[in-house]
Amino acid sequence: MKLSIVDQSPVPEGFTPADALRNSIDLARLADRLGYERYWIAEHHATGSFASSAPEILIARVAAETAHIRVGSGGVMLPHYSPLKVAEVFRMLHALYPARIDLGIGRAPGGSPLDTFALRRDRNNRTMPDDFPQQMAELMAFLSASFPAEHPFREIQLSPAMPGGPEVWLLGSSMWSAAAAAQFGVPYAFAHFIDPTHTRAALKYYHAHVNRQGSAMAGRTVLALGAICAETEALAQRLYSSVRAWAQRLRQGGGRGAIPSPERALAQLGSSYERLPNDTGEWPRVLVGEPKRLHAELTRIAEELHIDEIMIVTVVYEHQARRRSYELLAEAFGLEPRTA
Repeated sequence: MKLSIVDQSPVPEGFTPADALRNSIDLARLADRLGYERYWIAEHHATGSFASSAPEILIARVAAETAHIRVGSGGVMLPHYSPLKVAEVFRMLHALYPARIDLGIGRAPGGSPLDTFALRRDRNNRTMPDDFPQQMAELMAFLSASFPAEHPFREIQLSPAMPGGPEVWLLGSSMWSAAAAAQFGVPYAFAHFIDPTHTRAALKYYHAHVNRQGSAMAGRTVLALGAICAETEALAQRLYSSVRAWAQRLRQGGGRGAIPSPERALAQLGSSYERLPNDTGEWPRVLVGEPKRLHAELTRIAEELHIDEIMIVTVVYEHQARRRSYELLAEAFGLEPRTA
């Protein structure tokens, strides 16, 4: 089974966002050597928790620092942007790093309602129209130069003009996104770590209804979920306490601050044990444990959902612990290391 990474560039307490971005670059280099399939960078706005608000910039740096791994967005939140601009940015990345760039597209805002409003160019109406299907269709037409003969945009010559293009994926965590990915005939990445409620139903629907004429990649699926792996169960649970305390603080109105250390997290949590928000699916949003157990659980999930690639997001306080988690998973799944 293939393993991939989605990186939110978490900011640990006591460190700067610049430190978090350097950690992301270091982790990408490691993932390339370990044999991971792809490295996607998330988009989050106006938050002290995660450093990457412009994945396309970090994609360019990560791709330059690696040699084999596919690099992409997990994802670009299309409602904020012009489809033409997104197409140009990712064709530029494709020109620089051909056959290595993924364009993951999402519909979620990536921030609060106020952040979303501030990102808008046109603020005349408080309610933004939900025209994502039209945006997605326009983006696909720009990337494939497939506007109808009578469409005015057919005359636009996309630059840089290069053979091929980025792989386009649709990201989501709902039945709506499954239906949209199936309709457009693009591969589908389900964000189980955001909301696991519809994981099985969404992937089943997609597999049953995907338009396989959409692209050569149509029908491909990736499941993105959280995982924290350590040499022992006790150490893995200790690392996990940082995420639990961060989520508790968020639910209690404490803001989207940096990720606390395990010491601070355990002091905050005390003897309570709260599940993460929206942890209502068949499987938890975050799997926590030692390598053998995580290998067994991830393999079972992949077999039940008929997928051959799992994308891991790991948020812990210590960067070295995050590196070690991905190393242990690579060893457990027998990924083939790459040379420079």
